[in-house]
Amino acid sequence: MNKKRFINWQFPKIEEGIPTKYNWIVQNIDGLKLGKFTDIGAFTYINAKFGVIIEDEVQIGSHCSIYSVSTIDNKSGLVHIKRNARIGTHSVIMPGVTIGENAVIGAFSFVNKDVPANSVVVGVPAKTIK
Repeated sequence: MNKKRFINWQFPKIEEGIPTKYNWIVQNIDGLKLGKFTDIGAFTYINAKFGVIIEDEVQIGSHCSIYSVSTIDNKSGLVHIKRNARIGTHSVIMPGVTIGENAVIGAFSFVNKDVPANSVVVGVPAKTIK
């Protein structure tokens, strides 16, 4: 972790359906558990109706979408992003997915299955490359 970068880090003010000062938005905020030293990029959308856990030191790029519910295919479930995971810009995380500790999701990936710890996944749908 870049300690200098997070020296003044504090929990962001999160209000239902209203962009944070960093321009990301959460619906169903009661279902969100946000860890320390997280970095969530602008224009990211999080729907936490069935729970979203974002552990410490997670980085989420801009324009990402994290869904604990999908009205298109009627799927729902907890999304768990474990410590020190990195999610590239414009990626989509679908309901019921766990992203393992230290995992890296490449930009523009569609993640609809669990991602093992310490792995790298890319693509639509996301597949492990390392």
